[in-house]
Amino acid sequence: MSDIILRTKDLTKKYQNKVVVDSLKLEIREGEIFGLLGPNGAGKSTTMNMVCSIVRPTAGTIELMGKNLWKSKKEIIHRIGYIPQDLAIHGNLKAWENVELFTSLYGIKGAELKKVVEESLRYVGLWEKKDELAKNFSGGMKRRLNIACAIGHHPDLLIFDEPMVGIDPQSRNFMLEKIKESNQNGATVIYTSHYMEEVEAICTRIAIMDNGKVIACGTSKELKETVASGNENITLEEVFLILTGKKLRD
Repeated sequence: MSDIILRTKDLTKKYQNKVVVDSLKLEIREGEIFGLLGPNGAGKSTTMNMVCSIVRPTAGTIELMGKNLWKSKKEIIHRIGYIPQDLAIHGNLKAWENVELFTSLYGIKGAELKKVVEESLRYVGLWEKKDELAKNFSGGMKRRLNIACAIGHHPDLLIFDEPMVGIDPQSRNFMLEKIKESNQNGATVIYTSHYMEEVEAICTRIAIMDNGKVIACGTSKELKETVASGNENITLEEVFLILTGKKLRD
């Protein structure tokens, strides 16, 4: 059994009287591509923001790499790469300047920093565009640059929070392949989405989240068997509808 890289216990987040994440229990194993699937408003992004220490929980605990996140934040945060739904790049900086800026925040300097910037941009297919301003990039290129900014410090855990919003199919397929490649190179991946086909294409295990709770978790095959044993033709979309009473996307 692989080591647990992320464990949450009774993780809860409230905003005023609204419970956004409700006593969440998650265990994610080292080396997985773990999918967190749910409709908008399910609590996925809030959960990831807590895991990245951007948002403090109202209650509960988060363990990353076997340590309490908030007690060992400085050490742990250097081992995470976070690709948010909202682009975290600067439009008036060149591509290489964006990667250099974000990578330098992790203490990488000098010749090593230059090497990492080139490696990261080559990895996402943007080295030839290194001197172009980010604001002039297409949506798909901006998403690729977003990834380059998050991987330069070689994180053990990569978190992709709805990374495919508003991009073309070609860029989508490129990014999915790069996520799988990052995993093969040793990174554990958490991938949140409300696009079923993306999650099923790359994830080794999938959690279905609704109303701040995980209501089912397992491989694609296991999830299908929970609601329709022996029915090989059932889709994950149908499983989701049966378990939640909702369509994944309106």
